[in-house]
Amino acid sequence: MRLSEDKISHLAHLLTENPRKEKLIQFEDVGRVLRMTKQILTNYCKMDDEIDEMVRKKLQSYSRNILEGSQEWDILYRKHFEEEMKKRWR
Repeated sequence: MRLSEDKISHLAHLLTENPRKEKLIQFEDVGRVLRMTKQILTNYCKMDDEIDEMVRKKLQSYSRNILEGSQEWDILYRKHFEEEMKKRWR
């Protein structure tokens, strides 16, 4: 998932400002929390891209050609993507 720096920054602000406004959480150093949130979002996007590339290679390695965009390809892609996400989130 490719997100621009601006989009990541916007999401980080949303994730930190709304709970703070609702007094659900308090931060001593808001800047630090924003930097950490941005780093987490960036890492997640990188992991998503890595898994996407890995799953696409796996599907290309099948002995029979499965056309990207077909129902079969979509099902297999989701299956392998979800499996890899589960492995990485342990």
